[in-house]
Amino acid sequence: MPRPSLSFLLAALAVLLLVPARLSADLVWTPEGGWKVQGGVLTAFTGEEGRNALDLMNKARTAEEAGNQGTALKHYSNVVRKYPNSVYAAEALFRTGLIQQKERKYHKAFETYQTMVSRYPNSEKFNQVIGEQYRIASDLFEGKRAKIVWWLPGFRSRERAIGYFETIVQTAPYSDYAPLALMNAARGYKKISETEAAIDALDRMINTYPRNVLTPDAYLKIAETHASLVDGPAYDQSSTKEAITYYEDYMILFPGDGGMATAEKGLDKMKTVLARSKLTMADYYFKYRKNYKAAKVFYNEAITVYPDSPVAKLAREKLVAVEAKLEEQTKTVPGKPSAPTQSQPKKPKRFWIF
Repeated sequence: MPRPSLSFLLAALAVLLLVPARLSADLVWTPEGGWKVQGGVLTAFTGEEGRNALDLMNKARTAEEAGNQGTALKHYSNVVRKYPNSVYAAEALFRTGLIQQKERKYHKAFETYQTMVSRYPNSEKFNQVIGEQYRIASDLFEGKRAKIVWWLPGFRSRERAIGYFETIVQTAPYSDYAPLALMNAARGYKKISETEAAIDALDRMINTYPRNVLTPDAYLKIAETHASLVDGPAYDQSSTKEAITYYEDYMILFPGDGGMATAEKGLDKMKTVLARSKLTMADYYFKYRKNYKAAKVFYNEAITVYPDSPVAKLAREKLVAVEAKLEEQTKTVPGKPSAPTQSQPKKPKRFWIF
C-alpha cells in the first residue's frame, strides 16, 4: 500500500482540527433574543455600561446578518475600544476576524485573531481562533491572494505565511496546530531556499513533539534536507554525517513506518559518499604524498564507514598496494647502518685494573 504524502497528511490533520470540538460558546446569538451568555444568564455587567455594550453587540450582529459588514465592523470595533474588559470584547474581535477573513482581508484577519488570543487567552474560542489562523496561513502559503482594494488582489504572500506559522507555534505551543505549523514552516523555508531555517524548524519539531504523529516525517525531512547540502566526496562531509545520523535514528525509532524504503535508499547514498570521501583522501596520500601510513588509515576508514559497499571492496584492493609499499620501506631505510651478522662477531670487552 503506497505511503500517503506529507502534504496529504498535513491537510487531513488540519481538516480534523478545524472542526470545532463543540459548537457551544460563552455567548449565544439568536435573532429573537440577541446575545446572551450560554445558559440564558445575562452578562455580569450591570448598569449603563453593560446595557450599552450589549446594545452595540446586538446592533453589530444584526447588521452582519443583514450583510451590512461595514456597519457590523464599526459596532464591533466600538465594543472592543469602549468595553475591553467586558464579556463581549473577545466575541467582538472574533466576529471581526471572521468578517475580514470572509472578505479575503487575510492579513487584517490574522492580526485581529492574534489580538484576541493575546488579550483573552482564556476565551472559550481560543483553539478555534488558532485554527482560523492556521487556515489563513495555509491558504496564503498555497498561493491565495489577499484582497487590497475592492476586487484587486494583492501579491502572493508565501514568506508572510511562514511567519504566520511561526506565530502560531509561539502563541499556542501546546495546541494541536503547533506541530502542523512547524512542519509547514519547514516546508516553506525549504521552498524559498532557506535551508538552515528549515533544518531549525524540523529540529524544533523533533525535540518539542517527539511523540507526535508527524515526527517520523520530520526525521525523514531533516535527513533529506541535510543530504541536499552535500556537494560530493571531495568536499566537507559534516552535512553527510548529519544526514546519516537522522536516517539511522529514524530507522531505529520508527521501524514499522512506511518511509523505511526511502530512509534505506537515502542512508545508502550518504554512506557511499562518506566512504568515497575517505577513499579520495587515501588516494591523495598514496599517489601524491607517498605517505603510505596515512593512506592505510584512510583506506581502513573507508571500509569501516560502509563495509559491504563497492567502495569498501575497492579500498581493500588498494590496501594490498599500500602494504607492499610499507614493507619495502621497512626493508631498506637510506643512511641506516645494517645490523651486525653472525659472520662478524663482536670483539670481547677488556677490563683494565689500575
